[in-house]
Amino acid sequence: MEIRSWTYEDIYAIAALEQACFRDPWSYRMLADTFFQDSTLALAAFEGGKVLGYGFLVVAGEEADVADIAVAPDSRRRGVGQALLGALEEAAKARGVKKLFLEVRVSNAPAMLLYLRGGFAGSYVRPRYYEDGEDALVMTKRIG
Repeated sequence: MEIRSWTYEDIYAIAALEQACFRDPWSYRMLADTFFQDSTLALAAFEGGKVLGYGFLVVAGEEADVADIAVAPDSRRRGVGQALLGALEEAAKARGVKKLFLEVRVSNAPAMLLYLRGGFAGSYVRPRYYEDGEDALVMTKRIG
């Protein structure tokens, strides 16, 4: 498995994976627009030219929002998510980030477990955060 920065050419495959993984996916346009922002750190995991997973965070000073992490259903439980989360954390540290935060659906136990294993802790709940009315758990981690 190779983890590297996205290229513009990768966004089509990443957008397709986003559609397969989430019921409220980011559109191709949203991903492309985010990709071109200087504040975005975007990484993806590849094997044999196939995107196994991807993630990105948005840096704002000493904090960064882990905006999205997804792993292809047939690549889950292989350490891809953990590797991406670790690589994003290292990239954030290199930019001077001291604190990471993210929102996760309260029903998404596998993602919460990934983040807990990665050193994140639950901070508070954002009621009705998602478009369908589901709550989000905000999780944070100090990295510097």
